[in-house]
Amino acid sequence: MKPGNNKISRREAVKIASTGLAGVVIAGCSSEPTPESVVENETNENAALAEAKTIDVGNTMRVHYLEIVTEDVSKACDIYGGIHGVSFGEPDMSLGGARTAKMSDGSMIGVRARMHDQENLVTRAYLLVDDIAAAVAEAEKAGALIALPPMEIPGHGTCAIYIEGGIEAGLWQV
Repeated sequence: MKPGNNKISRREAVKIASTGLAGVVIAGCSSEPTPESVVENETNENAALAEAKTIDVGNTMRVHYLEIVTEDVSKACDIYGGIHGVSFGEPDMSLGGARTAKMSDGSMIGVRARMHDQENLVTRAYLLVDDIAAAVAEAEKAGALIALPPMEIPGHGTCAIYIEGGIEAGLWQV
């Protein structure tokens, strides 16, 4: 940050955040951190990491498949691939012609064109569930519209789509 300038660039903000000293800069202090503040910051970060590790694993959600429906599949794959350094495969017809890539946690992202004129352009997360029939029943009971009842996709599992408040959401059972 330049002297007398209260604004920082996005690049400077990322550098600051990555050092763990964001609190010092945000507070308006432009001096070097003291050893005590660095130790305190590291202690706070370690406590936050320890807390994050104790989250009840049975009380979490996991995206199994992230689907992007777009007008230009090649362009979308080029953009996501370029940003994240991944390559998308050839169209998988069992996934509506989606070109797929693996995500770091083993889940998958698929980019495909619309399958019919009425289909919305959308980014839809399919959350992993143990019992898709029960999950769909729960969504319906809560007032969601079931846009796609459970449908088996050979070699991939079973998926479903529901809509609530204009938001399309997916479920996936493997």
